Amino acid sequence: MRLSSSLPRRALLPALAPFVAAVALLTTAVSATATAAEACGSIITAPLAPPVPADDPCPSTDPVVCRIRVMPMDEKVDAQRTRIRYHDLLEDMHRTEADMRAAGATEEEIAREMVDMRNQAKEITRAGMTPDEVRVLEERNQAKYGNPLGPTADQLYAKYGSWEKVTDASMRTSYAVDRELSLEYRPCPV
Repeated sequence: MRLSSSLPRRALLPALAPFVAAVALLTTAVSATATAAEACGSIITAPLAPPVPADDPCPSTDPVVCRIRVMPMDEKVDAQRTRIRYHDLLEDMHRTEADMRAAGATEEEIAREMVDMRNQAKEITRAGMTPDEVRVLEERNQAKYGNPLGPTADQLYAKYGSWEKVTDASMRTSYAVDRELSLEYRPCPV
């Protein structure tokens, strides 16, 4: 294609600049959308909310959520980092489950291993928490399950009635806690 000799090339470039910028912006937006759609693991969804006064009524029945709401900002940042590490450990669980299935393990073997791994993940995660934060978690679990780490594989089997459901339950994360820490957990493809 030949440019008309009546328009000097220098006059055409400023006219094309907005068009080129728009194409570049559109390409960047499409790329960012594709990346966001493919994101997995721990996703930060928003800035952390500022702490609320301790006497502010908590809308959640979960004491962990209520504790997070009143934390000073530096503690919230640490709690968010700890939660991200916990999500990373859940990713390890998903890979282990896939490996066990490929090796021919039974549903019960997989479920028991996932519950053990979840309890180990809780211990690893709690090692980076303050004693007060650990106490709140352990008191909640002790009251709910009779065990500071949470339910056993047998308790989960009694509740759900199948080892497949035990496996699923062992790899869930608390939506309420994640939301309070401005996170969303999306399992990565295995």
